Amino acid sequence: MEPKPARVRILDAAHELMLTVGLARATTKEIARAAGCSEAALYKYFDSKEELFVRVLTERLPRLTPLLASLAAEPGQGTLEGNLTEIARQAALFYEQSFPIGASLYAETQLKRRHDDALRRLGAGPHRPIEDLDAYLRAEQALGRVRADADTFAAANLLLGACAQRAFAYDMTATGERPPVDAFAARLAKTLLGGISVAPTRA
Repeated sequence: MEPKPARVRILDAAHELMLTVGLARATTKEIARAAGCSEAALYKYFDSKEELFVRVLTERLPRLTPLLASLAAEPGQGTLEGNLTEIARQAALFYEQSFPIGASLYAETQLKRRHDDALRRLGAGPHRPIEDLDAYLRAEQALGRVRADADTFAAANLLLGACAQRAFAYDMTATGERPPVDAFAARLAKTLLGGISVAPTRA
């Protein structure tokens, strides 16, 4: 079997280490070692650990960002309920998988501040999905599929906030069992549509 390219090995190693030891403790040195390359080789592909983190989120986790971008670029496709259900499903899975990676940052205030500053320089951060979903809903609003008086920014926060809360809250229970993602996404989308859609949702 042909060996994986170095960039792929680095991303695989970063994903695994960020999941197992957390973002704060996953150093570029440890990532390079796990990928079977030097730290200098890692920096040929990624400028910083923060860039590597962003690439892990976009290339190894459920593809929430590309989904939002494609929907915003071509509003009016499919049904609003179907689109929001798929957004909620992808977002729920994304937050479920990314929460263990980033949680360790919240225990180290200075590290989190540096991390947030670096993400801002990369044009990334946890606010981006909210802004992208808001952009999609505004595009649908312009087509008349979302009520003209609907607060699309609030709607985006409600949907994605619920998905993030699913990842957080159900880690705290005795069983750690989350609501099944498909049913959760469908209920969330249908409930949200009751407040913003110009058309009745399906019974």
